[in-house]
Amino acid sequence: MVNKEKIAEKAQKDRNFLNIFIKGPVNLLVKHNISPNLLSVVGFLCALVASIFLGFEFLSKGLSLSWLPPFFIFFAGAFDIFDGVVARKLGKDNPSGAFLDSNLDRLSDALLILGLAYGKLIDFSVAYILLFITLMISYTRARAENEDVNMKGIGLMERPERIIIFIIALSIEAWFIQIYSWNNENYTHLFFTIFIVIYFFLLLFTLMQRIIHTFLKLKKKNNTN
Repeated sequence: MVNKEKIAEKAQKDRNFLNIFIKGPVNLLVKHNISPNLLSVVGFLCALVASIFLGFEFLSKGLSLSWLPPFFIFFAGAFDIFDGVVARKLGKDNPSGAFLDSNLDRLSDALLILGLAYGKLIDFSVAYILLFITLMISYTRARAENEDVNMKGIGLMERPERIIIFIIALSIEAWFIQIYSWNNENYTHLFFTIFIVIYFFLLLFTLMQRIIHTFLKLKKKNNTN
């Protein structure tokens, strides 16, 4: 019971904090009756553009271009938040929209990771591992909710947190590349390599959190039955 209250409290705090930043844009979108599905598609297109820019190594192209990948990833994440909130406010929160949003999110995640690989920020072997764990995090939630297990607030690195930390890491990496370029020194992506290692373990921890949480909930349900 205490655990449920903590989860509910965390989710409410996250929503309250988020509402401070999204209230204005959401109200504008609702006012103009913008389709939540359109917002989902726009978010996906932003992720697609960001992945292309990453693949073409825009982070290494100087300050005039290096800001573009984090910029489009930011808007991809923003539209991903907007679509759900707008859908609820317009009364258009339905299974078809949720299905579209979920699948576009998975495609966006995959494209961004592949963009890192093609942009030579990570090896393809690392990209496959990250992609696998990212998809598993989403799958465990979907599978758990299919068994009527509440997964709201479960997991350290939910999608919004992953996007935020990703944007910060790419921005820092772009500055490292630029600073080394100004000094005519060869940069080996040391910062991003360290970041990816930490990011990997955070993802793994999140996956284990969701697996253990779901297993214990289902086991408890079986015992009560």
